[in-house]
Amino acid sequence: MDARESFEHREPKQGELDLRDMDAERSLLADLLESSRLYHTGKDYRDLLDFVSRLRNFAPFNAILLQIQKPGLMYAASAYDWTSRFNRNIKEGARPLLILWPFGPVAFVYDKEDTEGDPLPEDIEQTFHAVGPVTKATIGGFVHHLANRGIGLVQIPFGDGKAGYLKVIRRSDKPKVLPEYHVRLNAEHEPNVQFATLVHELAHLYLGHLGPDKFLKIASRPPLPRDQEELEAESLAFLVCSRHGVKSKSETYLKDYVHPDTTLEKLDIYMLLKAAGQIETALNIAAHTLFEPKDRDKSAAA
Repeated sequence: MDARESFEHREPKQGELDLRDMDAERSLLADLLESSRLYHTGKDYRDLLDFVSRLRNFAPFNAILLQIQKPGLMYAASAYDWTSRFNRNIKEGARPLLILWPFGPVAFVYDKEDTEGDPLPEDIEQTFHAVGPVTKATIGGFVHHLANRGIGLVQIPFGDGKAGYLKVIRRSDKPKVLPEYHVRLNAEHEPNVQFATLVHELAHLYLGHLGPDKFLKIASRPPLPRDQEELEAESLAFLVCSRHGVKSKSETYLKDYVHPDTTLEKLDIYMLLKAAGQIETALNIAAHTLFEPKDRDKSAAA
């Protein structure tokens, strides 16, 4: 079993929405943020986004759980991953870190500083590395993955001033009924710009700005002021683009927003992290940490 570490994968099967899990995870994150007192100002918020952007072998929600447990963490992986991929062992007395596990409730991972063995690959030693530019083929590959979620992606030769848009055709009010959304991207823009536009438009969808959708597991949210919606969408776009080596205008937007006296009381950090994980899964670009496979045949025979 390829056990992929992803926030999206620990939810119920496609089309099901377990609000109890969402409430429990939201409460957990709120308690940890309050107890750690790590993120309370605009600068803290930008630091949070930067960290989650860089630790991309974990889903956004678990990345922040790791940062809260060990601020300054540079890279982490499961014991199985360290052994099988890097030929490194866990040092005696090393302290494990907890993440939420797809088949629940938690799993252990370890900081690279708590391992020993072969030298690490250059990209792991550098830790915060870009994953390369988006290509036309990358954008084309998204069409099939999004179609499975009722999201049609088409490129249109707009004028340069129009990047694209997402239109709601039909939301789904039933877990197994496919919705219909149309995303249009400017065919004249280069792929990295198209990627940033696509993520921004999907951000509005998965953050619930366009309404709830049971098939896509988008919860209902109270209406937000326009500037608050844009802050959330730009934050999510920055997060996903940064995790995949793409620079976007969101970086400038957030730089203008971040001030020492800015508080985070109105920001729904949980929703932001959850939606980022959902978008990465929808586009099939979620990175993952491997855990030891389980022998299903033996389990069935037991």
